[in-house]
Amino acid sequence: MATSTPVHPVDAIPPVRQLAAFGLQHVLAMYAGAVAVPLIVGGAMKLPPADLAYLITADLLVCGIATLIQCVGFWRFGVRLPIMQGCTFAAVSPMVMIGTTGGGLPAIYGAVIVAGLAIMLLAPVFGRLLRFFPPLVTGTVILIIGVSLMPVAGNWVAGGSGAADFGDPGNLGLAAFVLVVVLAVQRFAPAFLSRIAVLIGIAAGLVVAVPFGFTDFGGVADAGWVGISTPFHFGAPVFEASAIVSMLVVALVCMTETTGDFIAVGEMTGRKAEPRSLADGLRADGLSTVLGGVFNTFPYTAFAQNVGLVGMTRVRSRWVVAAAGGMLVLLGLLPKLGAVVAAIPAPVLGGAGLVMFGTVAASGLRTLSEAGFEGNHNLTVVAVSLAVGLLPVGVPTVYDAFPAWFQTVMHSGISAGCLTAIVLNLLFNHLPGRSAAGAGEPAAGVPTEPAGTAARTQGLSFGSGRGESAAPSSRR
Repeated sequence: MATSTPVHPVDAIPPVRQLAAFGLQHVLAMYAGAVAVPLIVGGAMKLPPADLAYLITADLLVCGIATLIQCVGFWRFGVRLPIMQGCTFAAVSPMVMIGTTGGGLPAIYGAVIVAGLAIMLLAPVFGRLLRFFPPLVTGTVILIIGVSLMPVAGNWVAGGSGAADFGDPGNLGLAAFVLVVVLAVQRFAPAFLSRIAVLIGIAAGLVVAVPFGFTDFGGVADAGWVGISTPFHFGAPVFEASAIVSMLVVALVCMTETTGDFIAVGEMTGRKAEPRSLADGLRADGLSTVLGGVFNTFPYTAFAQNVGLVGMTRVRSRWVVAAAGGMLVLLGLLPKLGAVVAAIPAPVLGGAGLVMFGTVAASGLRTLSEAGFEGNHNLTVVAVSLAVGLLPVGVPTVYDAFPAWFQTVMHSGISAGCLTAIVLNLLFNHLPGRSAAGAGEPAAGVPTEPAGTAARTQGLSFGSGRGESAAPSSRR
């Protein structure tokens, strides 16, 4: 009797009802972050309200297209994991600088297009770097991702950055109510409802927020029904050398962050990222960034906010996130729908964000448990990487006196911590010298081949000229 091959949870397609509910959760989790970049850049350039609205609808449209490319995939584009795409915050400072020093939006879009092409070209190179991400490094990066997102949740809980009532006890009370609802649904509700705990919590928070005046749907009436983003709406792209250089640095930062997100989701879903799939995902990032430059928006990357939602709900289907991408396309084409979602108050999102972002950090701790901390220097690697990664999170102005390229790299706690973890892992677990591990024992944290390969790999050789390898790697 012929037996059918079981479908991996990542490839499973839930029923339409669940697909819609799970997808809407992802949209609500990332919407505030998705529209923040065009608001910040457009506000700094003092664009009129009509242009700001255009930037937002264009951003939502390309967010949806980028998410579909990443989740569904075609040819060698798309990691085919549940990954939401959104505008990267790493590009905000360089784009504001480009836009306000005379280049304007055309110079921004010219640099964005070149950066996207560069990401596509460099994707195979980054794919081969996966061997530098053993559990010691990946766990540290995932932990940093989760902890570095906590200030985002904290700002939402208090009412949103710049809010007149920031820190008002009512805001914190509303966020606490949402948090309690999410936890109660997870603990006591049936399995299906527990998986949409975030959606239920946001809906309950909205029900409470409306009568108490936490939100205003007046903007919905003013929004148009249909809005279509046309290529080069703000003029043909301009290619300025200085703008391109700064955006290329952003591209490297985005690739590092996206690699960490891919690895995190791979760990959570049981389909670990491999060199080929990582390269395919980064190539999709590059294509989406090119589309961003063409359709009047900005560079795209994996959204860490939604990584936490995957871990929390344990819904691993990439088709759920693809459904969320389809919803974003609709929001980009129907501004009135976007205005409805935008009316959700920040404290409601903050209550849900505390659970989601904490889940990412906890997943990092789980991955670190595989690294081993006895008889080696792994504790030092984690400690210093975590400190470097959280430094710009706790003190955002710490690097303000440094050159712009340095700020671009180090102001992102994720990229700073990731680079530090890779370097320290090489220093303590690869370079020849005294090892804390006993003679003949494998050193933890040595890069290994991706999960699924049976062969035990050996450590790397660095400049000895004799082709000698470092301590043999441990099994992943």
